[in-house]
Amino acid sequence: MSKKRVGIMGGTFNPIHLGHLILAENAYEELELDEVLFVPSGNPYMKEYGDVLDAKTRIDLVGEAIEDNCHFALSRMEVDRGGNSYSYETIAELKRQNPDTEYFFMVGADSLFMMDKWMCPEKIFSEVTIAVAIRDGYTDEALEEQIKTLEEKYNTKIVRLHSRSVDLSSSQIRDRVRNGKSIRYMVHYKTDLVIKKKRLYIEEEVI
Repeated sequence: MSKKRVGIMGGTFNPIHLGHLILAENAYEELELDEVLFVPSGNPYMKEYGDVLDAKTRIDLVGEAIEDNCHFALSRMEVDRGGNSYSYETIAELKRQNPDTEYFFMVGADSLFMMDKWMCPEKIFSEVTIAVAIRDGYTDEALEEQIKTLEEKYNTKIVRLHSRSVDLSSSQIRDRVRNGKSIRYMVHYKTDLVIKKKRLYIEEEVI
């Protein structure tokens, strides 16, 4: 019996946008996955926490954005664990819970160049297959060189996703909301509705 193949899509998702969803869908098809698991971070230790929405709101945004896709799933694992969010701990916990599942950890090219600085990167590379999406700003030559360097250093296998990731960022979304600009067609329409209804990312007026 073949192993279940699951992609791990981690991140702050502050907020989730169409770039995340398109990357997950492309990976689902290209890697022949059974499921893509979205894992919003709890306390993202490598980011300034003051600029991040509370975990419950971010989880709600992700849930709304993926509920109409039957092969997308949501995990509260990092949020429920509390404290700083470390990818190696999440991967270890998933492997303990599902020992017969093969996991693919999806990252953008920018993250691939930072993974050496993550907490316990050797534990990540030893437990999952890294699937990296091509992003603007990185040449094929630079990406291939980084893949080769990491594969040799950690004795691991890294696969490239051939579909280019969409040039969107959560910070771009937040800036547009603060400046009263439309984010239509940049986020799932339900995400847009929730952000407007709850007035998320709008700084309080100084009285």
